[in-house]
Amino acid sequence: MRAAPNPPNEAERLRSLSEYRILGTKPEKAFDNITMMASEICEAPIALISIIDEDRQWFKSKVGLEATETTRDISFCAHTILDSKPMVIEDALADEKFRDNPLVQKAPHIRLYAGFPLKTDVSHRIGTLCVIDRIPKSLTKSQLKIMQGLADQAAMLLELRRRSLSLLEEFCKMNDEGGIITTCSYCKSIRDSHGTWMPFEHFLMRHSTLNFSHGICRTCMEKHFPEAICDEPEPEPETADIIY
Repeated sequence: MRAAPNPPNEAERLRSLSEYRILGTKPEKAFDNITMMASEICEAPIALISIIDEDRQWFKSKVGLEATETTRDISFCAHTILDSKPMVIEDALADEKFRDNPLVQKAPHIRLYAGFPLKTDVSHRIGTLCVIDRIPKSLTKSQLKIMQGLADQAAMLLELRRRSLSLLEEFCKMNDEGGIITTCSYCKSIRDSHGTWMPFEHFLMRHSTLNFSHGICRTCMEKHFPEAICDEPEPEPETADIIY
């Protein structure tokens, strides 16, 4: 068995990984939907979103596997992150690099492994989306294309998480009084460090990269424009217009 070497930029990669604060977090439907689709599309019993830490691989999402992590030295995904291209092993038992791997010789008895790197916006590869089968087989061009799209989607979710956390930290640090922001008890305007009061959204746009669109919630419609209320049910809320 050959353990994967560390990428040349391992120190920077681990620093980048720490910014996502993803390790040890609870399951999330958005990620679970991706592994579920990967398993279905590839007709594979196991699908994982695997995050490669310093000495382990940890599964953010998993289908068909009870384990939550393995050591990094036996990880197929640790090999995958060495390249920006997918790594597909059609029969691990016939591959000299992997045939003696405990994950091949014992449960889950890997034969097919297809891993797609999760690339950050600075080209660090922090993990993979992968599918695993217990029988040797290949993936079609269509399956490979869809898997790449799902991997890109998983990477995008991780990047949105990192940016949201960064924005929250920036917002909490912008006030000199220990991160406390003074708001008006009535109109909810915010007072800046110069004593100027301004609407909440103006304050955020001045101190962050957020932009806003405006609408009127149903409560305010009923209060201020009752004649415009129709009997149709209010539509489901849409995603806010946040520009990163």
